[in-house]
Amino acid sequence: MNEFNDNVAPKTETFVLNMGPQHPSTHGVLRVELDLDGEKVIRVRPIMGYLHRGIEKLLESRTYAQGSPFTDRLDYVSSMNNNYGYCHAVEELCGIEPPPRANYIRAIVAELNRITSHMVFIGSLANDLGAVTGMIYTFRDREEVLDIFDLVCGARQTYNYIRIGGVAQDIPQGFEEKVRKFLDRVPEFMEEYADLLNGNEIFNVRLKEVSVMTKEEALACNMTGPNLRATGVPFDVRKVDGYGAYPEFDFDVPVGENGDNWDRYQVRYKEILESAKIVRQALDGMPEGDFMAKVPKVLKPPKGEIFSRTEGTRGELGFYIVSDGTTKPYRVHIRRPSFISMQGLNPMCRGGLIGDAIAAFASIDPLMGEVDC
Repeated sequence: MNEFNDNVAPKTETFVLNMGPQHPSTHGVLRVELDLDGEKVIRVRPIMGYLHRGIEKLLESRTYAQGSPFTDRLDYVSSMNNNYGYCHAVEELCGIEPPPRANYIRAIVAELNRITSHMVFIGSLANDLGAVTGMIYTFRDREEVLDIFDLVCGARQTYNYIRIGGVAQDIPQGFEEKVRKFLDRVPEFMEEYADLLNGNEIFNVRLKEVSVMTKEEALACNMTGPNLRATGVPFDVRKVDGYGAYPEFDFDVPVGENGDNWDRYQVRYKEILESAKIVRQALDGMPEGDFMAKVPKVLKPPKGEIFSRTEGTRGELGFYIVSDGTTKPYRVHIRRPSFISMQGLNPMCRGGLIGDAIAAFASIDPLMGEVDC
């Protein structure tokens, strides 16, 4: 009879666990293959493409103006910023300069949309960690901004409001009053989120010093936006490129220290407050004048190519467009920050537990419509 030896660790066999594409914590149709040694994650492989709709090819078969509504369907939680990125690229290609009033309106709606997107992130993160109340709180407050968007463009999710050369229409009566009323409430509900989550012991244990990513790893994965800034890199396209009206606003770029789940949460939390500052400054300094530049009815950009980038809610949103001189783009490629961020899952999750992988998925704030395109 063999004696049991306490000094010899039992050997385990690694196995593959499929998480998704139907798993609620994968934020849509994302499939993730986890190589596991017991509960320990050895390697993560994100498998995408379950929501692919061929938007780049659809843009190539439409005129430049007809392409704008398709960008709403990329990051459909942040459609204003998608409209902004696409129109900004076409304007650079054509040499079109939007009027100052249009740039201010764009900044207002883009930053309001950034706030709502980060609200969805906070609610989703809380929900993935078992705090369903967090989702209820954030969606309650998000409704106020959706009502404002409904007022300005008649839609609540896919807006097609920012157009090539400016915006579809000027801000309506009552818009400024509603926006200022919402801004006055921002500190109130942000404090409520902090009371609900920041001091919660489970929330802290699941996020702090978990799924750490170094700035070197983040840069090697080409990550941008809050996920990069959480590692301590203060890269923000609004500051670096200074497009639109952003050089005229005073705002900070929040950064983290450890690159863990907590920092990725905190950066977005603080960005809500910074976006509110931008919106208030834009309202205070709103210039008079036209809301749309003079754009030819038949738009034919000169032959050439352009890569244009803006700061989307999830990172650097880039549009590469090739023009052959006709009314339709010859080639379009979209740099989607959510797609790029998928590369970070493996270094973030490696060495952790299955439960940590769930928190890591949520902390990078993936949006599958933007991942698959």
